[in-house]
Amino acid sequence: MRFGAFVPQGWRLDLVGVPKEEHWPTIVDVAKTIEASGFESLWVFDHFHTIPVPTQEVTYEAWTLMSALAATTETVRLGQMCTSNSYRPPAYLAKVAACVDVISRGRLEVGIGGGWYEHEYLGYGYEFPKASVRLSELEEAVQIMIRMWTEDEVVFEGEHYQLAGAICRPKPIQKPHIPVWIAGGGEKMTLGIAARFAQYTNFGWSFEEFKHKIEILAGHCRKIGRDFDSIVRSSNFSLVCASNEKEVNEKLDWIQDRYRHFVSEEKAAEIRADFASNSGTPEQIVEMLRAWKREGLDYAIVVMLESANDRTGLELFGREVIPAMKD
Repeated sequence: MRFGAFVPQGWRLDLVGVPKEEHWPTIVDVAKTIEASGFESLWVFDHFHTIPVPTQEVTYEAWTLMSALAATTETVRLGQMCTSNSYRPPAYLAKVAACVDVISRGRLEVGIGGGWYEHEYLGYGYEFPKASVRLSELEEAVQIMIRMWTEDEVVFEGEHYQLAGAICRPKPIQKPHIPVWIAGGGEKMTLGIAARFAQYTNFGWSFEEFKHKIEILAGHCRKIGRDFDSIVRSSNFSLVCASNEKEVNEKLDWIQDRYRHFVSEEKAAEIRADFASNSGTPEQIVEMLRAWKREGLDYAIVVMLESANDRTGLELFGREVIPAMKD
């Protein structure tokens, strides 16, 4: 199994309490910890407003971080889970991504989805059409991006986007193009788009959901004659990793206490429970991940909320979980 980890960027209230002048040094330090701990990739979210509720706390913009992290890391791959297609015209995004791929010397992953966070759409003045429209836009956008990375001049006449001779220079370093991750588990459209265009997918917030969605993806692949195993299947895991159960519970208590300043006690307890469902000692986490692997998971991307303040969980995961899952 392959592994990635998210850097803190504020979206999940993970920079609360860190002085603003220390935000970027903290992000860089966590990125370098991820790089040194054996993770293949580091990740950011593409959002403008915090969750589970919009607040006045910071959320750093995803592609700004991509460019900056490309210049301040050496070997770790760089991804977004996931870019909201609606926030940037696809030809522009393809240009930005190509530049980041060159700056990083070929380490970029492009995660993209249809978008969902209505509050920030409306707050930033974006239209928020129904899901079928957003996903139809996504399908055109992915085609445009791949063509921008592989063709000299792109003419495109779609329902949502039109290009009249777009040139993308520099071209990405990676061949044939930057890997595309389609994120989301929509059964009719999103997974269908993934079957046609993705090298990677990302879906399944629970074990049972993942098992169901993977069968849907396999069905889409059969319909179009694509080898199902040519698509890498990933999912995200919000968790705590600690050396003993006492430390695990202390970190879970810290997460709950953080959120109770922004949401109800009931919601804070629910968030704690979500983290707890994937958390444990390295041995417990390995057991959990092996069950997912048996159902077809290839790539796990972890969120450790405390990483801005405490890197020990990332380091422990890198020392004990990653080698065990490679055996």
